[in-house]
Amino acid sequence: MSDAILVADDESNLRKVLGALLRRQGYRVDTVADGAEALARLDEADYAAVISDLRMPGVDGMALLRRVGERLPDLPVIIITAHGTVDTAVEALKAGAFDFITKPFDQAELAKVVEKAVATHRLNRTESHPHEVEPAKGRFGLIGTSAAMQRVFGIVDKVARTPSTVLITGESGTGKELIAKALHEHSPRADEPFIKVNCAAIPATLIESELFGYEKGAFTGAVTNKPGRFELADGGTLFLDEIGEVSTETQVKLLRAIQESEFERVGGITTRRVDVRLVTATNRDLQAEVAGGAFREDLYYRLNVVPIKLPPLRERADDVPLLVEHMLDKYNARLERDVQRVDDAAMQVLLRYAWPGNIRELENVIERTLLFCDGQTVTAEDLPAELCAQAEGGGSMAVPIPPVGVTGLKDAVKLTTQRLEREMIERALEETGGNVTRAARKLEISRKSLQTKMKELGLRDE
Repeated sequence: MSDAILVADDESNLRKVLGALLRRQGYRVDTVADGAEALARLDEADYAAVISDLRMPGVDGMALLRRVGERLPDLPVIIITAHGTVDTAVEALKAGAFDFITKPFDQAELAKVVEKAVATHRLNRTESHPHEVEPAKGRFGLIGTSAAMQRVFGIVDKVARTPSTVLITGESGTGKELIAKALHEHSPRADEPFIKVNCAAIPATLIESELFGYEKGAFTGAVTNKPGRFELADGGTLFLDEIGEVSTETQVKLLRAIQESEFERVGGITTRRVDVRLVTATNRDLQAEVAGGAFREDLYYRLNVVPIKLPPLRERADDVPLLVEHMLDKYNARLERDVQRVDDAAMQVLLRYAWPGNIRELENVIERTLLFCDGQTVTAEDLPAELCAQAEGGGSMAVPIPPVGVTGLKDAVKLTTQRLEREMIERALEETGGNVTRAARKLEISRKSLQTKMKELGLRDE
């Protein structure tokens, strides 16, 4: 099924033109005459993007943008404006609009902006957004009490209030964007714009104008001046996701913008200065890219001032029961289901699976499982066949877990964590010949913490 676009404009002729153009591009299109009707449609159907005129009676484009931001933060909103209201459109971008198009618009430019918005929406829909995390279960919107995640939280605490550039690395689906948002929201720039750009969703020929803006006449379709993301993020934070996708040509200009805090728009001669805190992310090995000549070494060192590496889910298996508990609550509410627990056999399957798609894949599995689960308990038979097949094959994440009793997952989480801690400590002591100091160093905790934990688990007597 093709993606659906919602168009809101009080001019009937423009609605017809936009509708015809977008349908020729292969989209399904709904058109409405004002923001209030648009909000009603958003309650009834799912859309990949919204195109809204800025000036409309009643609920105008800015009001619609704010309401969409509150209710559907991952839905891109494209603002259409007349030449005389470009300044207002820029304010809309700072308020969260995906992009703006000026009247009279160039059809090719509109098609590119919509294509980019739809691609971004597809990526956003696959991201994991575990909001309202209880402090005991994690921080910064991320679930996790494992040592690996505690190290990540500690780095965020230390660097959030600084202007230092941060490079977030990790496999796809590990929550890199959530860390970027946390760095912004816990910084002195929290009230300023947080502008994000997914470099993988933008064609290589457009990335430079996306980052630095362009002047009228710079290329075919540039019918007006347009600020880039660096300008829009002035005073705030610019998050460049999938930075490894940027071409080597653009890397040169990006390096200068970072070093000098200045740049020129495409086709422009005026040097513009900005105050931007830069956060980047990638799932690539940039050091390998540097060695292979695909990424500039000098840019890499400019980006890698503060590295934050997010661990894959297979390296923090003790967080799986917590994540599952959270996702059960989330999808029970969303899907209007009443699944209460995961039995021990099903949890064993979830713990054994390697999760190549990380938290994103786990979330998809839980949603799919709840859709087809007939009772209040998830059993191994309710899980996708590929997960069970790997579990039967003796996956590397196998962890003995206790039966889940009347109190459900909370007891399982506590007992599973204890068993994992015991197993890790025993392995470290075995590898170090029983040397507590070296075992503590291997586990990346203090000697005193290890001794305390050994006492709790009854290992000191052994």
